[in-house]
Amino acid sequence: MSEFAHDKIVPYQGSAQGKKDQVAEMFDDIAPRYDFLNRFLSAGIDVSWRKKALAELKALKPQTLLDVATGTADVAIMAARILNPAKIVGIDISTGMLDLGRKKLLKEGLDRQIELQTGDSEAINFPEASFDAVTVAFGVRNFANLEKGLAEIFRVLKPGGKLVVLEFSKPKIIGIQQFYNLYMGIVAPGVGSIFSKNRDAYQYLHDSVQKFPEGKAFTDILNKTGFKENTCKRLSLGICSIYTGIK
Repeated sequence: MSEFAHDKIVPYQGSAQGKKDQVAEMFDDIAPRYDFLNRFLSAGIDVSWRKKALAELKALKPQTLLDVATGTADVAIMAARILNPAKIVGIDISTGMLDLGRKKLLKEGLDRQIELQTGDSEAINFPEASFDAVTVAFGVRNFANLEKGLAEIFRVLKPGGKLVVLEFSKPKIIGIQQFYNLYMGIVAPGVGSIFSKNRDAYQYLHDSVQKFPEGKAFTDILNKTGFKENTCKRLSLGICSIYTGIK
């Protein structure tokens, strides 16, 4: 498996732990303020990004859906409303995020349709060809080995199944690019430090976005992993991108 620059970006530079353990610890720490900061830092636009990502699955009408790096189950809950599959499974390595997600499911009355499990994207605990569709929203940057994680997703997808990835990208427009770098590099870590008491988490967000293989580089990795008909759609002046691939 190939290694990519973002695979080496970790939340806590001085820690002896590997990336996977550091990411789990980071999300456990910021879990109580995670949803609030997502809405605040994106001015709520992240909700429309998720809706656009899930719209990529409407024609497929999946009955079984796996949400990788589900966090507090935002995408899983939205998928239940928009796509209404028979079964949705969300997996994440952060038990703190999953605990909050389960509370949201109970509140929404979706705890039977959606099941949340502690799970590793690089060792998904399901047989081959288990799901009609897989979603990953703002999670592939956190894979310790990007190619291995995508290969696991490919394995658990049914033939004809579809992967939809939503991930941050870097604007290319002059002026927008500079503002984005200032916001992500200084403002977001500062706000994150105030509200979550964890500046490292939001500095990690900036650093991992900077090193992530976006656009064609990412669709090339999808192709190498076995996915076909790979696409990339840039949203909001290039701040975010939707990637799709078919098994």
